[in-house]
Amino acid sequence: MSINRFAPPAAIFRHVVLLTTGTLILIPFVWMVSLSVKPPGEIFREHFSLWPEHFYGIANYTKALTSSSLPHYMLNGVIVCTMILALQIAVCAPAAYALAKLNFPGRNLILGMVLIALILPREVLSLPLFILGYHLGILNTYAALIFPYVVSPFGIFLFRQFFKTIPDDVVHAARLDGLSELAIVWKIMVPMALPAIIAFAIFSVVGHWNSLFWPLIAVRDQNFMPPPLGIMAFKNEEAGNDYGPLMAASTIVVGPLIIAFLSAQRWFVDGLSGAAVK
Repeated sequence: MSINRFAPPAAIFRHVVLLTTGTLILIPFVWMVSLSVKPPGEIFREHFSLWPEHFYGIANYTKALTSSSLPHYMLNGVIVCTMILALQIAVCAPAAYALAKLNFPGRNLILGMVLIALILPREVLSLPLFILGYHLGILNTYAALIFPYVVSPFGIFLFRQFFKTIPDDVVHAARLDGLSELAIVWKIMVPMALPAIIAFAIFSVVGHWNSLFWPLIAVRDQNFMPPPLGIMAFKNEEAGNDYGPLMAASTIVVGPLIIAFLSAQRWFVDGLSGAAVK
């Protein structure tokens, strides 16, 4: 039996497309890191150079950490993203369980509303949310950054799809053991859906960590600004943008997200592939 030592053309084409796409995605990040270690005089040179002639990284990163409250902005981002994720799981898991495993009038209608909410841009709701936040008196607080995102249509849909892959016999056995519906959610369904939760956590944290539009509307106090708003502190209307420290600050802000994704990559793929079975 002869062994084909060469990959078929379709596989070669697929890998070429993936490598090309991956390279195009990585170029802005590589350029950002390159600018973060360059002195001002080399940033706008005519000829291209990835590595600087004079390494200026220590000065740029030191200025990024000391000239503004970047560590405090990042702490705000950790607080906001953690609270949003915890509340989203607390709301989305029971809602997804009800849509996946319970029969009640209007279930399909509610699922349809969730699907409609999935395609509805968040920016459409900015004005009503701003007015609601004003009347509730939560603007310029952590609550203004957290509560608009507590209910996640994507989280409900993702968890529902994963819960649908769990056999109904597991739920029936838990009911025979005397567990309530909420106990089934938290003691059985959520632990079994850990890959989906990790995948959703990555989407949630990345989305809200990088969010600029709503925080720009909801907060003005620097004590509550998340990282994207904090990066804007390097903008100077008279002297222009300080690009070296700006790129250094951007690298510091993006770094934790890259590390978190690489650490949870296997669970991320398992969560999405498991939810896609149904």
